[in-house]
Amino acid sequence: MSAHEAGALHGEYGGHGPEWLRLPADINDLLPQLWSQTVSRDATGALTVGGISVNALAEEFGTPAYIVDETDFRARLNAFRDAFAASFGKTGGDDNGPGSQVYYAGKSFLCKAVARWVEESGLSLDVCTGGELAVALAAGFPPHRLALHGNNKSYDELAQALQVGVGKIVLDSTTEIARLTALATELGVKPAVMIRTKVGVEAHTHEYIATAHEDQKFGLSLDASVKAARRILTAGVLDLRGLHSHIGSQIFDTTGFEVAVRRLLEIQSGLAEEFATTLPELGLGGGFGMAYTSQDDPKAPTELAAELRDIVERECKVLEIPLPAVTVEPGRAIAGPSTFTLYQVGTVKAVDLGSGQVRSYVSVDGGMSDNLRPALYNASYSATMASRLSGAPAILGRVAGKHCEAGDIVVKDEFLPGDIAPGDLVAVPGTGAYCRSMASNYNHVPRPPVVAVANEEARVIVRRETVDDMLSLDVG
Repeated sequence: MSAHEAGALHGEYGGHGPEWLRLPADINDLLPQLWSQTVSRDATGALTVGGISVNALAEEFGTPAYIVDETDFRARLNAFRDAFAASFGKTGGDDNGPGSQVYYAGKSFLCKAVARWVEESGLSLDVCTGGELAVALAAGFPPHRLALHGNNKSYDELAQALQVGVGKIVLDSTTEIARLTALATELGVKPAVMIRTKVGVEAHTHEYIATAHEDQKFGLSLDASVKAARRILTAGVLDLRGLHSHIGSQIFDTTGFEVAVRRLLEIQSGLAEEFATTLPELGLGGGFGMAYTSQDDPKAPTELAAELRDIVERECKVLEIPLPAVTVEPGRAIAGPSTFTLYQVGTVKAVDLGSGQVRSYVSVDGGMSDNLRPALYNASYSATMASRLSGAPAILGRVAGKHCEAGDIVVKDEFLPGDIAPGDLVAVPGTGAYCRSMASNYNHVPRPPVVAVANEEARVIVRRETVDDMLSLDVG
């Protein structure tokens, strides 16, 4: 992908906005699919979450801030747990099937509080660096319910995983296989492993988040996976559970999994016959989509699980093999919709586009340092006036960040009240995944806090970064 620094964010739709963006009948309305379950407006028109007004949250915690609806987050964890248990059986297998294991993908957003919510839900946790592993361990997460991913796991990261008893390691290269085999031999342990496999499926998503086609950094090709599996099974040092695939992110259609499942099971079936053994698991990754704007229509966990069960069952019948236990790794679909970012408006600037078209730039006190996705992926978001009701006509607005960068746009196109003004609060929904995780200090802007709200109580779970925090790293 190549683009001018501002080209992806300017001029694509003229002054009218994208075709899917519709002028709202009431500028104060909230689209339910974009907001977490306890968000509504109070009698004054202020947005509330968990029974607390955003005006009160802004006064206590400042802006910008990530506001997490804890009730919603926990409900989404439970929904994935229950859906896959119903379709595939519970962890370890039961009368409903061979079993399933749902891992929350910590890369979407992880802190100690979230790790505890995951643990309390009964889900497992996927980490992909030593830092994420450290957070999980600091939260007291059971190591046997952890999986370690990553395309370049270091010797130290693998050693720590073995020493603390991480439940599963997803191997990404022949180098890692050799590295882990040597470590396991040295420590006298037999860790459970899976092989990440490139199944040749290109998910209908952004180039940078389609992860199963051949020309990218993750995993081994189909042929290389077969050779790696034979190497592991012959050596007998590692406990090979099966193959793992991740076809991409922000996926709304399960048909992409059909080819992935077929190719993985064909290999596993052949290996099981060749080595007179069983590869009891099938890793299907995550990437399940969520609604960022009105154009997005994600599937519910029950639909996802039922459709994946049908796919796996159908392919197993063709191959005449028993159903494997299935593992999945939702992250975005859990964390994303549970959170919105709360900003304060600093300036409003009307720009004459000619031909009677005007766009209003609404600049807020955050931007690409707290949400990199619009600049990185040209991702679309929505926004609403959060602090009050408005009776003014709608205008086509663009929510801009405060950074010294032309591409620093938080929301490219959105209808906002015509009387929006400095001091108003704006809320951007769907920012729970990959926003705080990818946050930076660009222009030396401190990262916002993460505030969890539930049952009329709010608490900081990740504190606001300060200028002193940043200066403490500068030893010059």
